[in-house]
This record gives sequence, structure tokens and C-alpha cells, in this order.
Amino acid sequence: METMPERNIEFGLYGAQGIKGHEAVARRLDDLAGYVATPITARRGLLARLHYLTRSDRSRDRARDAGLTVTDRTLKAWLEGRRSPSRANLARIERAYRAVRRENVARYLTARLNRAGRGTRIEIHPLNQSQVDRPRQRVVDYRTMNIRHWDRLVQAWAAGDERDLDDAWVDQIVDLGSQWGSTSTSPTWASRPD
Repeated sequence: METMPERNIEFGLYGAQGIKGHEAVARRLDDLAGYVATPITARRGLLARLHYLTRSDRSRDRARDAGLTVTDRTLKAWLEGRRSPSRANLARIERAYRAVRRENVARYLTARLNRAGRGTRIEIHPLNQSQVDRPRQRVVDYRTMNIRHWDRLVQAWAAGDERDLDDAWVDQIVDLGSQWGSTSTSPTWASRPD
């Protein structure tokens, strides 16, 4: 197995711009998760998140596990509009909401992306090397590949485990060869998953 550069050198050391491949995968999975679009700072966005986190005892337990440890009385006051969460509590609500939402949609996303063994085709683009000195630039074209097994990627994303997500991503792209082992990559979906 080849070693990916983001693991053994400083990412972007010579001026290349972009994000690591596993971070791009996480962003795309976040897009597919369908989070509430209204910001949490708007009353409607706050209520949507609170209702999602309090709709059942199981949801409340999972929200507590994700770091939302306020009392039921406080939650009720927020829902009724008698009190407003502090900035720190807004951040906790958002983190808990995203964690619970990822956990809830993980199985659906895995099935959707695996497509009964057909997988999902993605495009992989190299980092932007326009700011890198010519002798250090590498010629790397974008590639497409079909990922058939999304289980480990989605599981690591749902758990919020960045290291495991990185490992799972590297396991998927290692077959692209030395051209892609020489530069970090950023995936985008070539077509919307069915």
C-alpha cells in the first residue's frame, strides 16, 4: 500500500490549496444528510433542531450522549420561547443535532451509495497547484472511480471519527496508483447517487 502525502508531509506546504480527500467526503455526506437549512440563531431553526432532538425518549437519550446535557425543564422553556439558549448551548444543540442526524441517516446513506453492489461514481480532483512553484508542481488530471463499498466511510462519518474516515478513504483510493499517491485529492460526486 502506498503512503498518502497528507500522512507524512505538511499538507499544503508548498502552496497547494484544497482540502484533504476524507474531509471532502465528510462534507458531501453532510450535504446528503439533509440537515435543517435555517440557521440555529433563527427561532425556526432552533425549534426544528430541538423538536428533532426531543421527539422521543430515544432521541433525548442520544442527544444527551452527544453532549446536550440540560434539564428537561430547560428544554421545555426553550421550546415554549420563555428562555433562549446561551451561545455555548446553541453550539451544543447544533453539535448534538448533527451527531444524532448522522447516526439516523447512516444506514440509509450506506444503502443509497452502495446501490445494491453497483456503487456510486465519483470524480477525484487534485489540489489547486497554481500557487506552487513550477519545479514542485505535479501533473495530475482528475479521475473518476466507482466506490462500491461505502459502509466503512459512512460508519466513520456517522461516528465523527476523522482518523477512521481518513483510513477508509485511503483504502478506497490506493488503487489509483502513484499519480494520486503523489498529491492529495478532493472527491466530488460525478453524478447524484440514485
